Amino acid sequence: MISTSKTSLPKMICSILGHRFMRSKQITTHIKEYKCDCCGKEVTTHTNGNVVPLTEDLKVIHQGLEQLVLRRSRKKARRLKATA
Repeated sequence: MISTSKTSLPKMICSILGHRFMRSKQITTHIKEYKCDCCGKEVTTHTNGNVVPLTEDLKVIHQGLEQLVLRRSRKKARRLKATA
């Protein structure tokens, strides 16, 4: 008899039926992070538009990029508010 644990069952389902990726975070208009609803696998869009696995290095890069985008948007909002 084959024994399956709770963590291997979702992976088996995804390997047979495919992943159900949902957007978990939008870093910029071009870079997004996705997470599978079933097994929890995380992927991201690469600079050339391909989907690649989300590694720890990419998470750190995305975090820094997200902070940069937020700073720029706040700065732009302040400039627009000052001119209005």
